[in-house]
Amino acid sequence: MNVSEIWHQLIQGIQETSLLEFIGTICGIASVFFSRRENILVYPVGMISTSIYIYLYVVHGLYADASVNFYYTVMSIIGWIMWSRKKNHEVVLHISYNTKSQQWLSVGFFAVCWVILYLVLHHFTDSTVPQADAFTSAAAFTGMYLMNKKKVENWWWWILTNIASIPLNFYKGLVFTSFQYLVLLILAIMGLISWMKKAKQSHA
Repeated sequence: MNVSEIWHQLIQGIQETSLLEFIGTICGIASVFFSRRENILVYPVGMISTSIYIYLYVVHGLYADASVNFYYTVMSIIGWIMWSRKKNHEVVLHISYNTKSQQWLSVGFFAVCWVILYLVLHHFTDSTVPQADAFTSAAAFTGMYLMNKKKVENWWWWILTNIASIPLNFYKGLVFTSFQYLVLLILAIMGLISWMKKAKQSHA
């Protein structure tokens, strides 16, 4: 597929974007914006997006990504509680880096999720992209887990998720969603820089 064909498919895909996908995309971008600013609105706004995408991904046969959005919804409730906790009117949870053991735990968590999701998709669904679907989903699982703990490394996993999701969603015909992941990639890089600065200030 040459550049002209990709551009034509992009324009056509945007024109065919449903209102539901548009709302899900805007809310998804807004939630990452709030996350970068360490704003609690990341969770309620994000839940609107994830609820929409559970439906959209099932319809388009991206079952692992649908499960990710269900996971997002559940973890958003947990994260909302964790980020809201206060002691003596001060927020308890602060931005920090993983320890070495937490880093290895994150990688192990990702690897286990990837294998399990791939096996489920390969053997029990009609997914045409089980490896790629499982990979993006496992990376997103890890990113969400670390975001709830306000770990800087969550952004690295979101960056990985977004890079892999751009071509995957384009291939499956979710062109506007593919564009969303391009925007999310840029926001994730900005979020990483912002949280690194905040972690440094917190440590100081």
